Amino acid sequence: MTSGNVMPKTRTCNELLSLFSKLNRTERAWVLYAGMFRLKIESSVCTFNIMINVLCKEGKLKMAKEFLGFMEILGIKPTVVTCNTIIHGFCLRGRVGQAQMIFSAMKGRGVQLDSYTYGLLISGMCKERRFDEASGLFDKMLKTGLLPSAVTYNTLIDRYCNNGDLNRAFGYRDEMVMKGIMPTVSTYNLLIHELFMFMEGRGMVPEAITYNILINGYCRSENAKKAFILRDEMLIKGIEPTKETYTSRIYVLSKRKRMNEADDLFERILCEGVLPDLVMFNALIDGHCANGNMERALSLLREMDKMKVHPDEVTYNTLMQGLCREGKVEEARELLDEMKRRGIKPDYISYNTLISGHSKRGDMNDAFKVREEMLSRGFNPTLLTYNALIKGLCKNQEGDLAQELLREMVSRGITPDDSTYYSLIEGIENVDEFLRKGDS
Repeated sequence: MTSGNVMPKTRTCNELLSLFSKLNRTERAWVLYAGMFRLKIESSVCTFNIMINVLCKEGKLKMAKEFLGFMEILGIKPTVVTCNTIIHGFCLRGRVGQAQMIFSAMKGRGVQLDSYTYGLLISGMCKERRFDEASGLFDKMLKTGLLPSAVTYNTLIDRYCNNGDLNRAFGYRDEMVMKGIMPTVSTYNLLIHELFMFMEGRGMVPEAITYNILINGYCRSENAKKAFILRDEMLIKGIEPTKETYTSRIYVLSKRKRMNEADDLFERILCEGVLPDLVMFNALIDGHCANGNMERALSLLREMDKMKVHPDEVTYNTLMQGLCREGKVEEARELLDEMKRRGIKPDYISYNTLISGHSKRGDMNDAFKVREEMLSRGFNPTLLTYNALIKGLCKNQEGDLAQELLREMVSRGITPDDSTYYSLIEGIENVDEFLRKGDS
């Protein structure tokens, strides 16, 4: 742009600065920021927010505060985003006292603080075990009419669980529900773990199922460390792991791309005489498909047959998605036919997977044939169906047909998303005309 004598606007620079910040390429952000000064491109409040965030990431908190003063000298009023960014930076470095000072200063200057601002400080106080101050700030937050987030409630629930005060912990859970805030997996993990400790403290011996509930919860919230600690605890106490225990471990190993360990665990299960079930096989197949090990994933389907474990639509959909990612759409189609022969009904995910696979390769005739089959089976096209078809048509430079599909999807009550429009803009010849017609 600059070499073509086109002066970038502040918004353009902000987009680039934001991208560099998200990618942690802070040095590149500073080079661009210096370029803005050289070209006399004005900084907006958004520019300052991004650069304060960059400074916080670099641990330069003093300079971040100086930037705050620099904004005000230039007559740019800080926003709640500015406040949240700098408070988060100080809390992250354990400097909660400084964060409180900024909180008070911003409040005094009329900045409308939000629930996220309060949540950051409450979390920081709890980490420093300043629980009374955290509770007091929470009460002040409620009095201002702000609605706490699930994360803030979880912070307080964790605090009371660690103190052994189950009544207060469950009280906060009830308050969440009453205010229409859905408890998360972490909420229940905290409460279940405290109940678990309560049982042990009263001489009650936890069973395998008790451990499995906890292990599964930690795996689902991707807290592998706690999941493995609990597994080791089971073994020390002489409690035999069950299929559910093993399945949870396979799930978390798969998510961490540790498929060799997942396979070793699976072999150990077989050696111990434990018969894997459908859920365990699906977890292992999903891991191998996600990591591009399609040969191993397909071999597991044959192992299921040998062990008389019947696959379901999840098994086949996972395998089909893995094959389509590798461009092996014909093999995926064979799996769909195999599903039907086994009496397993394909669902809309099965058909969308094939449509997407054909569209990526530009095989639009085959993609539309699958769509017709999908319709004949009583499945209505979804946003994913249309996006895949539109992207494929645009890839083949068939922009007119893509626009027809856009009109069809809107007439069916399906709202296009960014992906729909990006595909269309890439694939049509007269972009300006298309954008002018955007409203209609």
